[in-house]
Amino acid sequence: MKTKFTYAFISLTIVLLFCFFMNISLGSVSIPIQDIFHSILGTSEHESWQYIIQNYRLPKAFTAILVGSGLGVSGLLMQTLFRNPLAGPFVLGISSGASLGVALVILGAGLFGGAFSVILMSKWSIVIAASLGSFLVLLAVLLVASKVRDTMAILIIGLMFGSITAAVVSVLSYFSSAEQLQQYIFWGFGSLGNLSWNELLILFCIYTIGLLLTVASIKALNTLLLGENYAKSLGLNLKQSRYIIILATSLLAGTITAFAGPIAFIGLAIPHITRQMFNTSNHKILVPAVFIIGAIVMLICDSIAQLPTSDYTLPINAITSLIGAPIVVWLLVRQRKMVF
Repeated sequence: MKTKFTYAFISLTIVLLFCFFMNISLGSVSIPIQDIFHSILGTSEHESWQYIIQNYRLPKAFTAILVGSGLGVSGLLMQTLFRNPLAGPFVLGISSGASLGVALVILGAGLFGGAFSVILMSKWSIVIAASLGSFLVLLAVLLVASKVRDTMAILIIGLMFGSITAAVVSVLSYFSSAEQLQQYIFWGFGSLGNLSWNELLILFCIYTIGLLLTVASIKALNTLLLGENYAKSLGLNLKQSRYIIILATSLLAGTITAFAGPIAFIGLAIPHITRQMFNTSNHKILVPAVFIIGAIVMLICDSIAQLPTSDYTLPINAITSLIGAPIVVWLLVRQRKMVF
């Protein structure tokens, strides 16, 4: 069994590397694979290609890996914690909190105007607003989690927080101009190509903390599969484990949403795809597998969204759902049952 999983991970790693270089190669300008290596090393004869790769396509490819793997892992955490196959990384209202923060900034830009408009509509203002919105929702959920014993109650309360913030966003949208609504909608499409190396470094640092908390929770995740009562009988500190899992999910999903916008489908579907492929519920296998498969799927979706040889780029949210949803349906129909 270990040998089978080893071969699977080696194969997936090779596919990930192939998708990584193909993602860098494809775009409005197709760049041969060999020139990619020369550009990375700084020895390319084409200065324009070297600039495109080092300042745009490499950061975008790394962003796709972080987004795909981070959302996939956070989705796995939520599905295991709540024992609900429909749970995703944004089930606690994290995405709605980020959306509320961004909506407040965009509306504020319209209200103040002038110099304030430039400040409020800057890229970092939107990132900070989305982060604060996610963080405030996280604090509210953690506060509730300290008062509630039932994990399913936390799920319902998280959905209610999401509904409240979505309602506030709707009210703000109603009083916004068409231009402000368009800016907000474009943010909601999600984007992987807007991060500089410095921004990518900040995203990576927070992402790493969330990933380390996930790795530390693997034993607790496997125990939770047996049910909360049985987990308690095995000596699991349920409240502490719940805090760590929620914090890890919030760091991963909240930071990714702040920097890349709300990316749909990946967090919900990647854990299901991984379970169907590996046919296991052991998180020692699932966590690294979800990490790799999430990164692969995100790179593929981004490559398609770029519309190779075209100057147009499709919304990444549309591609993740259009490509991914049929795959999940096909896998479930083929297996005829859900592994959970």
